Amino acid sequence: MKTISVAHSPDADDIFMYYAIKFGWVSTQGLSFENLALDIETLNLEALKNSYDITAISFALYPKIRSEYALLRTAVSFGEGYGPKLVKKKETKLKKNFKVALSGTHTTNALLFKIAYPEARIIYKNFLEIEQAVLDGEVDAGVLIHESILNFSDELVVERELWDIWRELCKEELPLPLGGMALRRSMPILRAIACEDALIQAVDVAHTHQGLLSKMLLERNLVRVDQATLKKYLGLYANEHSIEMNDIQYQAIDKLFEIGYKHGFYDQQIKANDYLIPKEYAALRNS
Repeated sequence: MKTISVAHSPDADDIFMYYAIKFGWVSTQGLSFENLALDIETLNLEALKNSYDITAISFALYPKIRSEYALLRTAVSFGEGYGPKLVKKKETKLKKNFKVALSGTHTTNALLFKIAYPEARIIYKNFLEIEQAVLDGEVDAGVLIHESILNFSDELVVERELWDIWRELCKEELPLPLGGMALRRSMPILRAIACEDALIQAVDVAHTHQGLLSKMLLERNLVRVDQATLKKYLGLYANEHSIEMNDIQYQAIDKLFEIGYKHGFYDQQIKANDYLIPKEYAALRNS
């Protein structure tokens, strides 16, 4: 049995979307999946080194790994009217060159932030440490991601929503592409198709049985939030639109790549559909 390494973040939506496989609720077609949880900065850096068979990534990273990884159609997180938040202490007045903590240099929020605040002085921290860095005065502001956007200290206020930066740059009615999954191109194509199908099933089953799966994750202390916060968070980032991407989501990713290219972050402008696993191969091979 071939063991496939799957790296994902420890935040609740990634855990939720993967664990239907871990609990044996999904047919894996003779494949064995071995998962590990890493923060998003580490995931992106490891993807640049081609470390794992399947990995969660920030969508903003993908053009830089397109030669080594295919983009998967499932386990995606988009913001629609919400997303990461730039926060500061209530009394803080931000100068043009304010010091800010971001969760990683290759994240979508970092791409948007750098375009909106080109003079800011950036440091990178684990996303779990950003709120405290702002409270301690280590930085003037920080961009909160994952579950942190729902519950943060009342000493902090939102300076700006990253969603608003996205809308200003995008100029279209499109969701904000945050995180997705990628698969090594060196994997044999039929195995790659089987992996993607298993992951699609996992997200579908998780969504269909959200209550039961959430209960099991909470009982095993596999997520960092309480039941009410988990339900709210999954509604934002692990919902029916996470199962398999639709045309609007592909348009949004393409717009992100276009914005990144125009601002000098990528060497060329690409289209997401050109980098998917060609699932039609399986049908052609069996015809």
